[in-house]
Amino acid sequence: MSTYEHYDKVADHYDGSRVPIGAEIIAGSLAALPKPLAEIELLDAGCGTGAYSAALVSQVGRLTAVDLSDGMLAIACAKLAAAERDGRAALRHGSITALPFPDAAFDAVMFNQVLHHLESGTDPAYGGHARALAEAHRVLRPGGLAAINVCTHEQLLKGFWYYDLIPAARDAVLKRCASAERLEAILAESGFVLRDRIVPFAATMQGTAYLRAEGPLDQDWRRGDSIWALASPAELTAAEAHITALARAGRLEAYVTEKDARRPTVGQFTFFVAEKS
Repeated sequence: MSTYEHYDKVADHYDGSRVPIGAEIIAGSLAALPKPLAEIELLDAGCGTGAYSAALVSQVGRLTAVDLSDGMLAIACAKLAAAERDGRAALRHGSITALPFPDAAFDAVMFNQVLHHLESGTDPAYGGHARALAEAHRVLRPGGLAAINVCTHEQLLKGFWYYDLIPAARDAVLKRCASAERLEAILAESGFVLRDRIVPFAATMQGTAYLRAEGPLDQDWRRGDSIWALASPAELTAAEAHITALARAGRLEAYVTEKDARRPTVGQFTFFVAEKS
């Protein structure tokens, strides 16, 4: 369960401004395994609403999805209902730091924008990351792959035009996200060998909704990015006032364009692909 977002409450609105960017990167990484893609057993650890599971279930042999949020799992179950009836998918309630599966049960594990939810922001060792990746190593077969989708510190600072509106919330997220260097170290400590590091520079977390200039004024739009749960009422009020003032002055679109100019050079997400050694 997230240390700061109430996913049972936002689940019904989450997919309105969120897309599974980089699903093709994960599929491409899995295709490099010795086993044919159509025979791979894939675990979606912290599946949320099942967006990545739904994007990949038809390409792999069997997909298992696990999450602690009942609200998110209910939506994932609806998306994967047909695959579950056919025996190609299974959904489980459980923690990604204590996976309810035996050793060596999967060929691959994916974590999509979930590891920072395990952290309080006060642990410099990033114990939540370490526990989840140790569990991934345990449930993977020899040579299995872990695909980890995260935001690097540089991406958090430069990849989202609206983060400058809520600097305290951004700082709180930064403390929960391991740096790229620290994540690579945790992977090595957990028994993984890093095989690839991929950034989908053109993709945005919210798809076409990302550049909606007045999006921060819409609660449903904000529910697509958990950073807003870390914004204090005062910071949120200030952000809304700033957006409103820019709109009234006719300068809002120029503001978005200026702030978003940094994103194409850094992207928003990074996929770390590692092999169980």
